Amino acid sequence: MLKEITENIEKLVVRFPGGMREVNCYLIKGAKGYTIIDTGTYSKESIDTWKAVLKSGITIEKVVLTHTHQDHIGLAKWFQEQIGVPIFTSKLGYKEMLKGRDFIGRKEKLSHLIKGHGGPGLPDKLEDDSFIYDFEPDGFFEENEMIQLGNDFYEVIWIPGHAPDQYGFYHSDNKVMIIGDHVLKDISPVIGLWTGEELNPLKEYFGSLAVMKNFPATITLPGHGEIISDLDLRVQDIMDRHYYRLEQILEHLADRQMTAKELCEDVYSKLNIYIYLSSFMATLTRLIYLESIGKIHRKTENGIVYFKK
Repeated sequence: MLKEITENIEKLVVRFPGGMREVNCYLIKGAKGYTIIDTGTYSKESIDTWKAVLKSGITIEKVVLTHTHQDHIGLAKWFQEQIGVPIFTSKLGYKEMLKGRDFIGRKEKLSHLIKGHGGPGLPDKLEDDSFIYDFEPDGFFEENEMIQLGNDFYEVIWIPGHAPDQYGFYHSDNKVMIIGDHVLKDISPVIGLWTGEELNPLKEYFGSLAVMKNFPATITLPGHGEIISDLDLRVQDIMDRHYYRLEQILEHLADRQMTAKELCEDVYSKLNIYIYLSSFMATLTRLIYLESIGKIHRKTENGIVYFKK
């Protein structure tokens, strides 16, 4: 089940129903046991995978979270309470956990945001995931600190965009970057507003992508998909794709005003609701970014936001 990446790092793909359907977890060897990076969702499938790993007799020293999206934090509480493993997250991550505990409030804010931009709201049977956030971490880390993962010390890098609490861990000697969902090999991470707060995460994301130039990596370990061997090239590919989509939006708004929903359906066509929500978020955050740099502006009619050049 474990795939060796380096002498001290192994990769475990944890699979589960829904969402991305799998997440990469990394096990880093240390004298006191393994440090685990991320956990997978709270699901029978994820738990069964980890039980099989634990049955092999390995010792786990701690779990460290790159960010607090459900597929990365989902089993942290289970590890803490059922296995007795300490959990470490960022101080920003803890703030996101507190928001995550208020499922009703979070759902209402998100639904209000989506509907205000012409969207359909949320599925009626959206599963309450607040319980996965309802625990107290054993320790915290912050940007520019050094964190021990296994036997080695990694620099903590704050790279917001995909998530406001997205962090990476960089080993300068070995040129290894653990990057969470900030950069993926074959797909662009979704830049969304999942707590229902209208912020400008794409602006943050562009800034965080630029930061990657300061950390040359020969091995980049993402939260999903295959390992990235040329981080600079992949970062440029992602930026180019966003620029293409931004120009596409400007072309659509050349002679008319449109909602985020209308633009999303023009660009991506109609998809199932869960994929649609990701596409809707990608469209909305691009519109907010374009507005912030003065390329477009908005007006509100009957409670619905329209954008135009």
